[in-house]
Amino acid sequence: MILLIEDEEILRFTFKSFLTKAGHEVVTAEDYDSALEVISEIELDLIIADIILKGHTGLDILRKVKTQGKRIPVIMITGKPSIETASEAVRLGAYDYLTKPVEKNALLRVVGLAFKYKAVLDEKDHIESEKDKYRSDLETIFASVQEGIVTVDTRMQVMKTNKAFEQICGAIATDIIGKRFDEMPSRCNSSCSNILQETLQTRKEVRVVPMECHHKDKRRQMVVLTGSPLKDRSGNFTGAVLVIRDVTRESDLERELKERRHFHNLVGRSGKMQEIYKLLEDLADSSTTVLISGESGTGKELAANALHYRSNRNQNPLVKVNCSALSDSLLESELFGHVKGAFTGAVQDKIGRFEMADSGSILLDEIGEISNKVQLKLLRVIQEKEFERVGESKPRKIDIRIIATTNRNLKERVRLKHFREDLYYRLKVVEVILPPLRERISDIPLLIEHFYKLFNRRFNKDIEGVSDDVFRIFSAYPWPGNVRELEHAMEHAFVLCRSRFISVEHLPLELKEHPIYPKLYSKKNTPLKLQTILEALEKTAGNKTKAARLLGISRKTIYRKLSQYEDPI
Repeated sequence: MILLIEDEEILRFTFKSFLTKAGHEVVTAEDYDSALEVISEIELDLIIADIILKGHTGLDILRKVKTQGKRIPVIMITGKPSIETASEAVRLGAYDYLTKPVEKNALLRVVGLAFKYKAVLDEKDHIESEKDKYRSDLETIFASVQEGIVTVDTRMQVMKTNKAFEQICGAIATDIIGKRFDEMPSRCNSSCSNILQETLQTRKEVRVVPMECHHKDKRRQMVVLTGSPLKDRSGNFTGAVLVIRDVTRESDLERELKERRHFHNLVGRSGKMQEIYKLLEDLADSSTTVLISGESGTGKELAANALHYRSNRNQNPLVKVNCSALSDSLLESELFGHVKGAFTGAVQDKIGRFEMADSGSILLDEIGEISNKVQLKLLRVIQEKEFERVGESKPRKIDIRIIATTNRNLKERVRLKHFREDLYYRLKVVEVILPPLRERISDIPLLIEHFYKLFNRRFNKDIEGVSDDVFRIFSAYPWPGNVRELEHAMEHAFVLCRSRFISVEHLPLELKEHPIYPKLYSKKNTPLKLQTILEALEKTAGNKTKAARLLGISRKTIYRKLSQYEDPI
């Protein structure tokens, strides 16, 4: 649609006639006001305006079109051409400038070119609109995806991040955009920075399996990192993008559903051990004081090791103190240190175990044996996170995680006034109670396998397991010394055994002389039931050799036991 603005009726009629016969739709206006009314109501493709109008000029029309942001080509016509009006028309963006008298062919030629120009403008607008929509869609996707995204240029400077990145990494976009990613204050182990650096160096995609990022504000956060190169339209390398997928929830679910055979150096797959593993993992990255209780030989020190080495303190020391092995005065000096001259024999300053463990963990083994004096000082350390060396009044601050172990009934010792009640509850923020071996007999096959592999390496032997008789004894024995006693029994047997399987004759005397031993052989039936064998075969996908090792018996025993039943499988 063409708007023709001409105050002279004869010219308005003539120009309209030219344009209409050429196939164009034309609407006319005789003055400024009527022209503005048409412009506001009709979608126009071209405007032809006389410069001289009643009370206004065609230049006013041109200005109005431009201020309204309308991309309509405007052709100016004048009967009195001048350099001033021509230059002003060009400055305001007029498409062309014609002088009267206007010839038909000249008018149609300029109009045709103007329509082509308008088509180019429309196409450009369409492309820009599509770009804006595409850009808007990308921004929406970028902002809404669950994976954290950060882009950097070739100098490692952050260009863009999304909301998920801020949530996963605890960063604020406005604080990091424009800064080097590897120079930002980090609250984690900087694995993201390493992936981006590798991507920038290799210019290839870098994928990483799920890993713990050890974020200080988020315990045990598991993420999957992917670094990819960024390229422009010409294929030139411009930087890298890092995608961070938080898989903590999936990892937690997998951890809850999966039966684990061990955790750190603790061994066992029974229900009680699965609960212990989960509790230790939940406690690992906190600074909560933990009391680990259990009978002698249940693995209290191993549990303490797991707590420390699975935590974000694992690069710092784990200092161990056997509280039952030192006298009162020596224990106080060992724990807190002393200054020169504090007592007879204190010839120089000494750093205590608490100070040695700063930023790490301290294990107070057999905490139930310490005196009331040391208990009082220990209470202050837990409450205030500070201590004084023996002979010194200057308090020293420490950042430490306290782990205490005991095989005593501390609650009973509190009742008997042998242990401070306030210290007991300070230590027992969380208590990990390790079960005795007699309460997790189902773990014995796994422990046997663990120990014969350990001692095969130590003694350079190739023992495959224990005999059926030995397994029955191990399963029936009460194990007052728990896992440690089983370990010692296996070590004793390894020293004596010269065959492929450990037999009864290789066992320590206390197992062979225990009352349970003759009782086992007074019965013809065996405790090794079919169901136990079938469960072992199921776990090993039918592999009888592996099942035998799992049960701690020979492969021949497996075949013999199966042959005792009709259609056993």
